Amino acid sequence: MTSAPPPATSPSLRPGGAPRRHSQLADRLDGLLFFPVTAYGPDGALDPAAFRAHVRDGIDAGAAAVFACCGTGEFHALTPGEFADCVAAAVEEAAGRVPVIAGTGYGTALAAQFAHLAHEAGADGLLALPPYLVVAGQQGLLTHYTELAAATPLPVIVYQRDNAVFTPATVAALARTPGIIGLKDGLGDLDLLQRIISAVRTEAPEEDFLYFNGLPTAELTGPAYRGLGVRLYSSAVFAFAPEIALAFHRALDTGDDDTVRRLLDGFYRPLVELRNQGRGYAVSLVKAGVRMRGPDVGEVRPPLSEPSPAHLRELAGLIERGLALVTDTAGTGA
Repeated sequence: MTSAPPPATSPSLRPGGAPRRHSQLADRLDGLLFFPVTAYGPDGALDPAAFRAHVRDGIDAGAAAVFACCGTGEFHALTPGEFADCVAAAVEEAAGRVPVIAGTGYGTALAAQFAHLAHEAGADGLLALPPYLVVAGQQGLLTHYTELAAATPLPVIVYQRDNAVFTPATVAALARTPGIIGLKDGLGDLDLLQRIISAVRTEAPEEDFLYFNGLPTAELTGPAYRGLGVRLYSSAVFAFAPEIALAFHRALDTGDDDTVRRLLDGFYRPLVELRNQGRGYAVSLVKAGVRMRGPDVGEVRPPLSEPSPAHLRELAGLIERGLALVTDTAGTGA
């Protein structure tokens, strides 16, 4: 076991003691971030009771925040009414214990409408998914997120992936935009992310800008992102195996490299290899895992499809192996 890393810099100060400007939400985001799936009944309709149970289980297990109706929650498949109902249910289940961040997306006008619904439902913030379909230039992306932030009192986290990839200068401009508090990186280009962090640090030094590892199985790249100072990450595994996700997070936080390597080699790498065998498995495989170990949250909606029976059996074996690794680690006192 290696020694624990030095404590993080105070969230209210920049190196040298310069004051930072930050939001209340930024102060509350510390720990594992839970992205619940959206529950459907046998008829495909929203199942509020199962969704509530899933959210409640995650909070009780130790989630630091709930990101409702985002990518794992099939934002793309929800009607505005379903979206509002799910966000409101998550807020009620959280009951102020942890913040609730809701997804929003599509074009600028629709993103603002979903932001309004989230605010009415009591959400604490927004995760802005990439705009629908179009591949826009940097000025267009900047205008889109600036207008979204101006349309809502909720703090906004911008999600970089797919057709929303930013230059360092654009992110520095986003960091200076009132209401935009962070960037979730789902691209995985560490060279670009390092340049983004450097640009924001030098061009927007007064901002307490947050960074998140948002890759589909973020634990696999957790050590690499930590090297850039990015400590926050979304954990899809937490949705169906919080014991494994929490053990890994604790090991990463305390510098327990032996446990980190054991879980990476025995669970996370095989899980990513399984996830890569099917399109949409970043959602449907997670949802299958929730069904195996928690409430019956139903199947994914089209155009996503369910994993094959062979892949479901493989997932069940991986979960069993991961839980055994956690038990073995605890038994050795690691």
